[in-house]
Amino acid sequence: MTAAPAHLTAHEVTAGYGRQVVLDRVSLRIARGETVGLRGPSGGGKSTLVRVLALLHRPIHGQVSIDGTPVTGTRYAVPVAVRTRIAVLFQSPRAAADPRLSLTDLIAEPLRATRHPEHEVRQRVAELAELVGLTSDLLTRRPHAVSDGQLQRACLARGLIHRPDYLLCDEATAMLDASTQAHVAAVITDYQQTHRAGVLLITHDPALMTRWADRVADLAPTDNSAQQR
Repeated sequence: MTAAPAHLTAHEVTAGYGRQVVLDRVSLRIARGETVGLRGPSGGGKSTLVRVLALLHRPIHGQVSIDGTPVTGTRYAVPVAVRTRIAVLFQSPRAAADPRLSLTDLIAEPLRATRHPEHEVRQRVAELAELVGLTSDLLTRRPHAVSDGQLQRACLARGLIHRPDYLLCDEATAMLDASTQAHVAAVITDYQQTHRAGVLLITHDPALMTRWADRVADLAPTDNSAQQR
């Protein structure tokens, strides 16, 4: 009996905003357990492809599939069991974080939104806070009272809270100092190895791309096709 394919795939995706087409017939596959690097010029559609793969942006044409099953809809139109299999870590933690929430509540929000018992939420937040290196005094603070690196650690914990099968990192370490960058990368790598997660890596740091990615896809500036190698 043949095992079902285990990958997150964009099939011939065309996407944009209004009349502006940003991606034109792009295909990309991320298998469980591998790290795929994505390169391309600024404004070339890398972040749009991340949003399409994360089921946050509806393509004009084409589709996203998970483990061979096409996914229809975006955001809350997608069943919880499907959409929580994908997580995103964005470049700017301040743009991604609700400034009204403490770091505890920021991390816990996805579990509370899916109606998990509060004792399970508290336990999971504590586990992840330790994993990413957030102390108890930091967890009570709001985003304005912590550094970018501390906030990105909280966003990483939030991203891992549902134990996703695929993690999409959109310049996630670009705003971090070297030590925090190394810590975030180590946490993601350990999580990937433990859970056989697929990782998409977007970075302008060629050294990081070389060290981390198993293979690299180039988003060509002329026709926005992802050429994998």
